[in-house]
Amino acid sequence: MRHFLDFEKPIAELEGQIEELRRTTDAGGIDVADEVGRLRDKAEKLLAATYAKLSPWQKTLVARHPDRPKCLAYVNHLIEDFTPLAGDRAYADDAAVVGGLGRFRGTPVVVLGTEKGTDTDSRVARNFGMARPEGYRKARRLMELAGRFGLPILSFVDTAGAFPGIEAEARGQAEAIARAIEAGLDAPVPFVATIIGEGGSGGAIALASADRVLMLEHSVYSVISPEGCASILWRDAAKAPEAAEALRLTAEDLRRLNLVDNVVAEPLGGAHREPEVTIAAVGDRIEASLAPLMELDPGTLRARRREKFLEMGRAGVV
Repeated sequence: MRHFLDFEKPIAELEGQIEELRRTTDAGGIDVADEVGRLRDKAEKLLAATYAKLSPWQKTLVARHPDRPKCLAYVNHLIEDFTPLAGDRAYADDAAVVGGLGRFRGTPVVVLGTEKGTDTDSRVARNFGMARPEGYRKARRLMELAGRFGLPILSFVDTAGAFPGIEAEARGQAEAIARAIEAGLDAPVPFVATIIGEGGSGGAIALASADRVLMLEHSVYSVISPEGCASILWRDAAKAPEAAEALRLTAEDLRRLNLVDNVVAEPLGGAHREPEVTIAAVGDRIEASLAPLMELDPGTLRARRREKFLEMGRAGVV
């Protein structure tokens, strides 16, 4: 059953009417094709009009849509012979961070990502995509492994942020994130990161300090969640829509500020309506981004990547 967001209720009502008419046809053999076609056309126009003017807060809700394709969906569709690797060789494995070896369209790669889960059990097991220190240390280990064997790095980011629990802080959360960022910036191999849903704070940057950062059209990328920002500024999480507006967290905002490199269009109504189409489009953009990077030597990759992020600071937009 399709899940509709609050602002999609008029669309949901039309699609409900269409489904009811279809059931009527199945039960009684009544021909309602013309009426179904009329309603479908109306629903598509309403969907297009709604998604053409989404607010930053509405885009945040789309980025969090429960049916939106998650990291493992991208891995399963785009990576052949995927072999997951686990653990940070210091404390434990973190199921919120997915990582391993595989082939992307024939090219051996190291794959990283944050996985939120797709149902209640998997979401709990993966801590809703909020990684602990061991997750970031696993990511760092795999990025260093990629450098050792000359394998490009692909990452898929979808996290509200790093896990904020006391035990995570006690095990060195900030240090683990900083070291993961350092490993990404220092990697002697091509690195392409894609924000596929939420890109939350340092927990996202840890897996996105890349040569090329891509964003899906309705994904978001921000230093803090709108709710967190509203709680700090106004002591009221209900002001999250206003905070989302001020944070400039949409793909359009970030591309305009040169904080990301490309925006990948989503199907009408969002990635959750046509996951396979979305994943294929992301794969094409990754391939196009990776190809020129493969021609560069390690020194040039590092130097350009360093300059890319330093330039963000000079522009005063970070």
